[in-house]
Parts: sequence; structure tokens; C-alpha cells
Amino acid sequence: MRRLVIRPGAIGDLIVSLPALESLRCDYLEVWVAAPNVPLVRFAGRVRSISSTGLDLLGITDPPPALVDHLRSFDSIVSWYGANRLDFRDLIENLRLPIHFLPALPPQNATVHATDFYLEQVGGAHGGTPRIPCGVTPENFAVIHPFSGSPRKNWPLAKFRQLARGLERTMPVRWCSGPDLPPLPEAVRIDDLYELACWLARARLYIGNDSGITHLAAAVGTPVLALFGPTDPAVWAPRGPHVRVMRWKPDSSPVDALQ
Repeated sequence: MRRLVIRPGAIGDLIVSLPALESLRCDYLEVWVAAPNVPLVRFAGRVRSISSTGLDLLGITDPPPALVDHLRSFDSIVSWYGANRLDFRDLIENLRLPIHFLPALPPQNATVHATDFYLEQVGGAHGGTPRIPCGVTPENFAVIHPFSGSPRKNWPLAKFRQLARGLERTMPVRWCSGPDLPPLPEAVRIDDLYELACWLARARLYIGNDSGITHLAAAVGTPVLALFGPTDPAVWAPRGPHVRVMRWKPDSSPVDALQ
């Protein structure tokens, strides 16, 4: 059995669906994801960025023969890509490919965790936990990542700094950010997500908002405190053996938010 899995989306979208992707393993599994996420898929025979395949050009230009031939080499294609694009679906189906499209996001009224939603789609059982193996030795420092993909999900930076001052009485605190996030001069920035994952795996504690990096820290087994504001942790909280979730309100102090 040769299977292709196409999973678009940001870091957190990929991580919550890792148990579903892993359940699709077979004799040969190839996975196509967003370019930054390529290093995070450790269980496939081959991992490629969607942009490198030419798939995102289908419907804009004629299908490249090499791409079509490669797609036809699979016995099964499971795609979270293009599920809502009828023109793309029609094009793919006209090529007579063995493809099954799946919704890329849980519905707004979802009542199950996102990881279980994706597992259900592929016939898996509830309760899976995303895992990314790193094999590093833990050290005595905490990591704070005070940003996310949406400002409305961010607990105020001043409150993170107040929290850090208290935490520094116990252990060193290191800040983490990314290239497309607000400037934070003292922050560690690691572009390769697997290298970042292994650095987070060394931390004694991670604190962050509802973000892909928070999911990444949980997936490597680091103890995580995830701060949730407007989003629903019942659906989007990171899963891991040492995860605690706290809710915050706009006017809450660090003590109020973390008790």
C-alpha cells in the first residue's frame, strides 16, 4: 500500500492532527505539509512541502505531467487540502485519483477536542496524544513564549514579564519568539521547528498562549502552562502528559489568572 497524506495548515493545526496522520501509516507513507512543518513529521517515508510539489498551482496552470504521474502512483490519497475548493476538487476527481477529501478544521460548534476530530475522520479512536520525539536531556530553565498567531489570543506582555520576575526566583527564564512576531530583543529565535522542538524539550517548564509553539512544547513532553483567552480549550488545548490550562480575562492580574 502506497499512501499520500496532504495536510496544510499552521504549526498547531499540524500538531493536533499528528495522531491521525500517524494512524495512516502503511507500507509507504508520503506526507505533504506547509514548508515550515516539514521537519516535524518524523514517521513518514518521505515528507515534502506542498509548495515544492506544484499542487498549489493546479487550477491556475495545466497539471504538470510529472505531478499527475506521481499522484497516480498512490493507492490512497487523504487530503485536508482543497476540501472547500470545488474547482480544485473537480480537477482532481477528473484526473481519476484515489483521493478522499476531509474538512481541514472542526466546525465552530465542535464538542470534541481537535485531535479527536481528526482521528474520527480517519477511523481512529479518541484519546490520541501528539508526540514529537527529541531524545534530549532536560535542564533547569523555563521558556516563555508570549505571542501567538492572533493578538486577541495574547495575554499582555507586561503580565508575562511580571510572571517571569517571580519565576526567576526559582529558575532562569528564557524568552522565545519567531521571525514574523513582534520584536523581543532577548528572545531565542530558532527557525527550524524540529531544532526548536528539541530546545523546548530541554526546558523544565514552558508558559505560553494558545499558539502553535505551545502545542509544540506539549508534543515534546515539556511541562506546559497554556494561557487561553477567547479560544475554547476544550477543543484547542494542547495535549500532553504534563499540560495545565488556565483561562484569563482582559483585566486579570497574573495572580488572578494563574490561581
